[in-house]
Amino acid sequence: MKRFLLLSLALVPFLAACSAGATAAPSAPPAPSATSSTPPTKLTVGLGYIPSVQFAPFYLAQQAGYYAAAGLDVTFENKIDPDLITLVGQGSVDIGIADGTSVIPAVSQGIPVRYVATIYAKFPNIVFTKASSGIHSAADLRGKKIGTPGKYGSSWIMLQALLGSAGLTTSDVNVQLYPDYGQAAALAQGAIDAATGFVNNEPVQLGLAGVSTTVLTVDNVVPLPGNGLIAGVATIAAKHDALARFIAATLRAMTEITADPQRGLAASAAIVPDLGKDPTTQLAILTATIGTWSDAYTAAHGLGAIDPTAWQKTVAFMASMAGSPISGPAPAVSQLVDASLLAP
Repeated sequence: MKRFLLLSLALVPFLAACSAGATAAPSAPPAPSATSSTPPTKLTVGLGYIPSVQFAPFYLAQQAGYYAAAGLDVTFENKIDPDLITLVGQGSVDIGIADGTSVIPAVSQGIPVRYVATIYAKFPNIVFTKASSGIHSAADLRGKKIGTPGKYGSSWIMLQALLGSAGLTTSDVNVQLYPDYGQAAALAQGAIDAATGFVNNEPVQLGLAGVSTTVLTVDNVVPLPGNGLIAGVATIAAKHDALARFIAATLRAMTEITADPQRGLAASAAIVPDLGKDPTTQLAILTATIGTWSDAYTAAHGLGAIDPTAWQKTVAFMASMAGSPISGPAPAVSQLVDASLLAP
């Protein structure tokens, strides 16, 4: 996904200053199988707008036969985040990827969706700057020019949370808008001091171009929920077991790609042949993406686990924002997430 997460395409979901490296693969249960006499259940799966290496787990699960073994007939569709959330709520798409900070306002507006599995356990949206800038913390952003696509979406929410951790607001910085997503180029050229982006996108590409970066994350400030799988309330009721098998098969593929990123790259290149033309860049993107799939909570509770405390903190923060995107009363966590599709 050029922008997962996210998702604002907020879809999954890049490239990163912090990569997964040679970490141990997180554990995930094998996908349960359906009986051979059971006809496959058709599932329409909504991914990010642009097919990319960030969707490697889905591509691998399809190509390795994990979905078929689970009794599923899976079709992928590529959609932008706002459209995808609406389609999932309507039941036109059975399950898809969406950013947690997009799910919260959508549910507050009456769209009947639930976040059912975590993909990006670490929030991928970040602020990045040149390592030579002298900016090492949120406090160092005071008075600086910060480039961002717009005053909306997950990056804008992240920026406000990050600044707030240092007692700052967006009034304490000089916000420069780049609706064409040109903030990374502007940073490289020295037109701005810092920029919002994705940990598995701009810092990685700048690094490959020889530009060292410093990355500021929001995870220890407000644990914003990253991109994950969402499903409509009615679809969960009607296809509960099939959705659970889909999630288990996807988590299995994530585990295998963590252990062997080349498998994920190969699966992605089979879907998007152009990805195979620059394997160094694509592998760097995938490696950085893998680094977001697990955190302390998923390490303790299993890949895909949903942290209810993080969601509660995020709802409280978003409700307190000036110009909050939440409509009406803030939704309860039980109205936002449904962990029943995850294996115990």
